[in-house]
Amino acid sequence: MNLYITSGTPEFMESIKKKHDKEKLYVLHGVGNSVLIHETSGKTVFQAPRKYEILETSGQFAEKGYFVLQHVPVSEEGKPIFEYGYTKLSPTVEQEPGFIALRVLKPINSDTYIILSEWSGPNSYDVWAKSHPMNFDEIADKQHFFTSAPYVSTYSSVQED
Repeated sequence: MNLYITSGTPEFMESIKKKHDKEKLYVLHGVGNSVLIHETSGKTVFQAPRKYEILETSGQFAEKGYFVLQHVPVSEEGKPIFEYGYTKLSPTVEQEPGFIALRVLKPINSDTYIILSEWSGPNSYDVWAKSHPMNFDEIADKQHFFTSAPYVSTYSSVQED
């Protein structure tokens, strides 16, 4: 199973979703941009997407919450360590209040993994993140793990005015 991501204006992302209403497409709105994700075992409907292999999955996207994308640029030698350490997240999140879905994504033609999670709201994510910190610094200190600094982006399934 793969997950594809493309970005554009909110209106354009919504129009693509509407045009392909039988596909698993989810529009996410952030500050200054919107993204559209397509989860499929077939071909994507996007023309020039970022492509990811889904390494871990838990829950189903409800498209009614708060989405967190943790972007982790990993070196070639760090990829097996990252995949070993960060593809067993389901047990830590599935019982958390407010948890909806999780995907751990391996990049195709890139070095940046994404840990994508959906929550009922930012407070639910914050509570989990504080009790289960993704301490990438511990791994990074042991070897050349990152190609650049990890970062987080957040989105909502509802466009704010």
